[in-house]
Amino acid sequence: MEWTVYRFKSPLLKLNDIFPEGIQIPKMFIGKNVLHECTQKTHGHTTTTGAIKNSFGGLLKEVRHYAHEFIHEVMVDLMYMQRELHPGVFAVMDGTVMGDGAGPRTMIPRVGNLILASKDQVAIDAIAARIMGFDPLSIRYLAMCQERGLGVADPRDIEIVGDVEAAATNMGFKTSRSLVIWGDQLIRRGPLRPLKRLLLHSPLMVWAPFASNVYHDLLWYPTVGRARIRGFAATDWGRLFERY
Repeated sequence: MEWTVYRFKSPLLKLNDIFPEGIQIPKMFIGKNVLHECTQKTHGHTTTTGAIKNSFGGLLKEVRHYAHEFIHEVMVDLMYMQRELHPGVFAVMDGTVMGDGAGPRTMIPRVGNLILASKDQVAIDAIAARIMGFDPLSIRYLAMCQERGLGVADPRDIEIVGDVEAAATNMGFKTSRSLVIWGDQLIRRGPLRPLKRLLLHSPLMVWAPFASNVYHDLLWYPTVGRARIRGFAATDWGRLFERY
């Protein structure tokens, strides 16, 4: 993938400060339409994640973890960036099986039997949040996007085409933080902040992905995750997955 520094004209809130040498993006994205294929789930950093957060992994390089400290402002920046880069953006969100709890990696699978689609990334994330059980306007990145005219986050102003009853579902999800996200926030915004530069912005930062792999693969999955997978396997979607 060829990466290039792109000078954005939009009033970015944080990314110019996080990457003062310039924001590098994949060159192939410039001037291209984009289809976001995202999933409906919770997230320990952003409460929910969907179409907007989907661009986080595509438009920012490997050091995108620097953006976690100001994640809601960065989500707004991603909307500004896409508005400049892409003639058209469309999102299709998979809510057939949703993720509850400590997303995005240590979730509880919940069968939703829904698929959402919209050309407004803010609107699709707002309706997805409401279905999961959250007030979209209480989620900072959604409210900030609406304030800046980047999309509609107020469900009262969003037209639902299709299954209106399904769109009014409230699944009562709760966002929690995994041990990894909890530790990350302690370093970036908590009492360990004086150590942030040493732990996350120096060659010593290799400890972070190592610790994440140990926790997720060797601790969480054998003790918690495997049982959740067995429970999911007993659902209709789990049985379908097993037949592939």
